[in-house]
Amino acid sequence: MKRNEVDRKRLSPMMLQYMEIKDNYEEVILFFRLGDFYEMFFEDAINVSHELELTLTGKSAGLDERIPMCGVPHHAVNVYLDKLINLGYKVAICEQVEDPKDAKGVVKREVLQVVSKGTIMNGDSLDEKTNNYIGSILDFSHCYVLSYTDISTGDLYVSLIEHEDSSLIAEVLSLEIKELIVNNNFNINVLNILKNKYKININIYDNIYEKQYENLYLNIDDERYIKSINYLISYIENTQKRNLSHLKNAIIIENSDILKMDINTRRNLELTESLKLKNRNHSLLWLLDKTRTAMGSRLLKNWIENPIVSKKKILERHQIVEKLLEEFILKEELRALLYEVYDLERLCGRISYGNANARDLIQLKNSLKVLPNIKNILKDLNYYDSVDNLENLYDLLEKSINEDAPITIKEGSLIKKGYNKLLDEIKDSRKGDKDFLIKLEQEERSRTGIKNLKVGFNKVFGYYIEISKGSIKDIPETANYERKQTLANAERYITPLLKEKEELILGAEEKIINLEYELFIEIRNNVKDYISIIQNNAKVLSEIDVLQSFAIVSEENNYVRPNIIDERIIDIKNCRHPVVEKVIEGEFVPNDIFMDEKTNILLITGPNMSGKSTYMRSLVITIIMNQIGCFVPCSEASLPIFDKVFTRIGASDDLVGGESTFMVEMTEANNAIKNASNNSIIIFDELGRGTATYDGMALAQSIIEYIHDNIECKTLFSTHYHELTELEKNYTNIKNIHVSALEENGKIIFLHKIKEGAIDKSYGIHVAKLANLPDSLINRANNILKSYEKKEKGNVYIQENLKLEEPKTNNKVIDKLKDINILELNPLQALNILDELKNEIDK
Repeated sequence: MKRNEVDRKRLSPMMLQYMEIKDNYEEVILFFRLGDFYEMFFEDAINVSHELELTLTGKSAGLDERIPMCGVPHHAVNVYLDKLINLGYKVAICEQVEDPKDAKGVVKREVLQVVSKGTIMNGDSLDEKTNNYIGSILDFSHCYVLSYTDISTGDLYVSLIEHEDSSLIAEVLSLEIKELIVNNNFNINVLNILKNKYKININIYDNIYEKQYENLYLNIDDERYIKSINYLISYIENTQKRNLSHLKNAIIIENSDILKMDINTRRNLELTESLKLKNRNHSLLWLLDKTRTAMGSRLLKNWIENPIVSKKKILERHQIVEKLLEEFILKEELRALLYEVYDLERLCGRISYGNANARDLIQLKNSLKVLPNIKNILKDLNYYDSVDNLENLYDLLEKSINEDAPITIKEGSLIKKGYNKLLDEIKDSRKGDKDFLIKLEQEERSRTGIKNLKVGFNKVFGYYIEISKGSIKDIPETANYERKQTLANAERYITPLLKEKEELILGAEEKIINLEYELFIEIRNNVKDYISIIQNNAKVLSEIDVLQSFAIVSEENNYVRPNIIDERIIDIKNCRHPVVEKVIEGEFVPNDIFMDEKTNILLITGPNMSGKSTYMRSLVITIIMNQIGCFVPCSEASLPIFDKVFTRIGASDDLVGGESTFMVEMTEANNAIKNASNNSIIIFDELGRGTATYDGMALAQSIIEYIHDNIECKTLFSTHYHELTELEKNYTNIKNIHVSALEENGKIIFLHKIKEGAIDKSYGIHVAKLANLPDSLINRANNILKSYEKKEKGNVYIQENLKLEEPKTNNKVIDKLKDINILELNPLQALNILDELKNEIDK
């Protein structure tokens, strides 16, 4: 039975209420609160029962047949929510908003929140080490504006993106945005790619968004940014219906402030996820993450993805890392204290949202407890920022919230004795009532002579006197017991006195629970007043956590403080790839990397598997580590500050996605040559291998020449086209280097050592032999190679000052047009000449 086929006039009042609420949430699963369960009906019930493997049953609703229904218990709702969210569903949580005892007719219900990938606040779906962004895109014809926030932490950003679909998609993917808000007129092709290929939730939202969140963009004047922020926050407020006071002031992301890397570069370098394992293991993030807090781990990921270009800020970070390495005891004390700090950012989010429980406040209190000691350590380190101890807030939480409070806030046991006089009085009276029950049990045993008589309680029947079947005959006639419940082995009774006391005890329990709930809400609201200070503390603590992590990693792996220079010189002694040296068996072979101001391009040759790619990656990883403020994996380093990194390595080509290796090569090469400046660094690994040999070599040479003549940035270019090594003779800024190998008795030994000059031999067949290809195949390959080597080797064509130009016009056509005297032509001659010109162009 489908919902739209139902005759609503015949529905029960409760089901009619459900239908009216569901009408406003057609595209989402509706969790409809009924007592202790959230229930789903019609198509929602069929889908959810299938996805969550729940029993699909039926419910009477006033119709001829029962409607489809399934449900989940309210106390376990987060488990089921997580599963549905991970499957891409959105869920509207519909709660009872009045006490059923006070209801006149159907209990009032309202949707209090729509939960989706971008709006989860807790649960297993929320990775503590990764930000969870929801964003919005507005199209201003000449540019896109992207606003995005992690509502669990309060971080809010806005950025302007060039009006290129590929740039927009790349930015959304690099930020790992989980959910996007767009208007109804947005580019459908972009939406289809983001939704179908990359599984990003898309929401269409066309509400008017006037200026209403001024406090979030006090220092922003650009109306495009303001409009974008309002649009995003309007959607969140409309769907979450919660307090968003924890959102921080919006930060404008300026490309000029960071070392710019596109999504392909980040993947190629395995900054936060390894290509092979598809998780953070064996990535740079995996190596550097010795943080002690969830906040620090998230910030480290952000720093790795967005290295900075401010020399002042980089030097500040280096200075703290160096100080931590000098102060071993302070560093260890700091690490121990940071371990006691909970996720203050997300605690602030839950407190502001109004869904923080007592245990959250205990976590906050325990975090505040260590702040005075951390503050002293920051002072001893000459750290450039500090924390607020928040003594008043700590005192409030210390005297009010029970250490062993339950997770739920409507069961009592939340508030400490001594915090509220009225609560203490009610609890004391309840204790007297419970003492009465103990005394009553003793008196009844004495009066009846039944030694196994018990006074007990359950939620259905209240307080009772329980007597085993074998002792029923011993109950005196004067006992005045009234049978209440029959069990298999016992009978349960009540007395007028027990019933009277039950009302008093249960009345006191209800008063205690209600008063504790009111007091807890009051305390939680008081904590909201401190949110901005707590968030500032979180910022300081997460930053020092990342820097102590750098110190630990640098100490463990013998990294050194780099020297930042203004000259365009790269001078690194004994450079290592920090991740490779950790995971390989055997000893890593370090190499020097030197490029003076005159050397812009290193042309690298050498056998497969010899280490060319690792050598190039080592340099870029070292640059990134320097510009996030970490020490670097070498014995000595002098580096300038770079503005952009471009890589074409090929290890992550999306062949399944339909793009050929060669198309990916050309796309990434085009991105580099169009956007690189002379302060950028480019890594091209075997560029041109995706097409035929001579095509590939010609393109590789032309790209090298263009970089040399027009961009003049530092470039590492590995190649198997040995003919390209001739370029060194004609271009002063190109230098040949090679990865050395040793050949002994027909076998190749990789030395992994970089030497000057070009290599004059390929070792492809030797590598094939190492891969255990059949001997007959190897012998045949050697014979074919010898026949090729007898032929004339290709020569390199040198052209000075290659420039990017528009496609050249056909010169023959131009010459013919110049020779035509229009005044002497008749119409037929003109048509014949036009036909000739067209044929010439089509050739």
